[in-house]
Amino acid sequence: MIVMVLFKTLQVILALSILILIHEFGHFFFARVNGIRVDKFFLFFDLGGVKLFSTRQKWFLKLFPAAKDWETEFGIGWFPLGGYCKISGMVDESMDLEQLKQDPKPWEFRTHPSWQRLLVMVGGVLNNFIFAIMCYIAIVCIWGETYLKNEGSAIYASELAQEMGFRTGDRILSLDDYVPEDFSMLQADLARRNVQNAKVLRDGDTLDIYIDHSYMGKILNSPLMFDVALPFVVDSVMAEGPNGASGLARGDRIIAFDSLSCEYRQDAYRILSESGGKTLDAKVLRGSDTLSVPVRIDSSGKMGIYLPQPDNICHKEYSLLAAIPAGIRLTGENISGYLKDLRLVFQPSSGAYKSVGSFISIGQVFPSRWNWYSFINILALLSIMLGVMNLIPIPGLDGGHIVFTLYEMITGRKPSEKFLAGAQIMGFILLMALMILAFGNDISRLIHG
Repeated sequence: MIVMVLFKTLQVILALSILILIHEFGHFFFARVNGIRVDKFFLFFDLGGVKLFSTRQKWFLKLFPAAKDWETEFGIGWFPLGGYCKISGMVDESMDLEQLKQDPKPWEFRTHPSWQRLLVMVGGVLNNFIFAIMCYIAIVCIWGETYLKNEGSAIYASELAQEMGFRTGDRILSLDDYVPEDFSMLQADLARRNVQNAKVLRDGDTLDIYIDHSYMGKILNSPLMFDVALPFVVDSVMAEGPNGASGLARGDRIIAFDSLSCEYRQDAYRILSESGGKTLDAKVLRGSDTLSVPVRIDSSGKMGIYLPQPDNICHKEYSLLAAIPAGIRLTGENISGYLKDLRLVFQPSSGAYKSVGSFISIGQVFPSRWNWYSFINILALLSIMLGVMNLIPIPGLDGGHIVFTLYEMITGRKPSEKFLAGAQIMGFILLMALMILAFGNDISRLIHG
C-alpha cells in the first residue's frame, strides 16, 4: 500500500513538473522573442529564498563560469505547488514592487506594447494546448483510438441511475437530440449537455426518462453511474486453475450460482467475492441445454476463467499524417468538455463544486503500475486542465493579466501598477480559497469513502 501511494505520488510530481516547465516556457519564450528580460525561471516556489537548485549557486558557477552572465536565474524551489517565470517589470505572484518604483527600463515588460505583453501572457496556455495536441497525436499514432460503442450496449445501472429511472439492461438511444457514440462518456454527457430527456430502449419498447436536475450534483460526484452490462460468458478456462477439470467450455453462459441469479457479470462478481474458498453449483446455458456444473472458487473469489471482450468495441488505426488532425480534434473535444465542467462548478445549485479536487485526486487517477499509454493520456488531460484553468479571469492567473491587457488595448487606458498589485493580492486570496476547497473535498472523500 505504501509503495503504491509512493509510486503514484512520484507520477504526480513528474507529470506536474513537466506541465509546469512547458507552461512557464511559453511565457519565457514570448518574453525573450520580444526583448523582455526574464529574471527568474523556477520549477516550484522558492519561498523564503530557499532553493534546491539555482544557476546562481557557487558550485554551479564554478562548473559553468559563463552562467554568471546569464540574465535569467534558473532553479528549483522547495515548495512543490507550481512554478513561475519572473518577468522584469511585471506585477506578478512574486509581488516585487521595489523594481516598479524605479524608472522603467527598455527591457521591462511594462515598457513594451500591449500586443507584445498579450503574447507573453497567452504563451503558457498556448504551450499547454500545443503539448496536449502532441500527446494525442502520439497516442493515436502508437495505440490508435479505442472506445466502446454506445450503439448496441446495455447499461448496468447504479443505485443513483435506478433512482433516476434507468434500469439495468436499458440501451440509451439519445440524450435530448444528441445521439451518444462513446459509451464511457454517457455520464459526462448527461451532466455537460444539461440533458432534459433521455430516450432508452427497454424490453423492445422505447421510453422517455425525464432528467431531474436536482440530481446533477450526485451525477457529477458519483463514480460509474453507467457500467456496461455484459452476460457472464466463458471465453476460456485456465488449465491449472481451480476449474481446469470442471467441464466448463468456451461459450458457456453462467446464469446462477446456488440459485442466486447472475444475469450480468456484476451480479456474478458480487456473489463470487462473498464465496471465496467454496464450491458452488453453477447453472450454465450451453446452446439450448441447461446444465448444472459444480465450480470451485479460490480464496480471492476467482474462478480461473477468462471472459470475452465486448463485440462492439471500435478501434481505429492512424498513420502519422492522419494522427495530426485526430490529435487536434481530441484536444478540442477535451477543451470543450472541461469548459462545460467549469461552467457547472460555478453554478452552486449543481453541486459540481464538491467534485473539485487537489493533488490527492490527481494522484488517484494514475495507475499503480507504470503504463506509458495511461501516463501520456493523463498528461494530455492535465495539460488541458492547466491551460483552461489559467484562462479564468482571476488576478494571479494568466486570464486576469489577459483581461487587463485587453482592457488597455480596447480603451487605451492602462491600469495603474497600484491597482494591479491590489488585484494580484485579491487573486491570491481567491486561489487559496479554491485550494482549501479542493483539499477539503479530497479529505472528505477519504474520510467518508
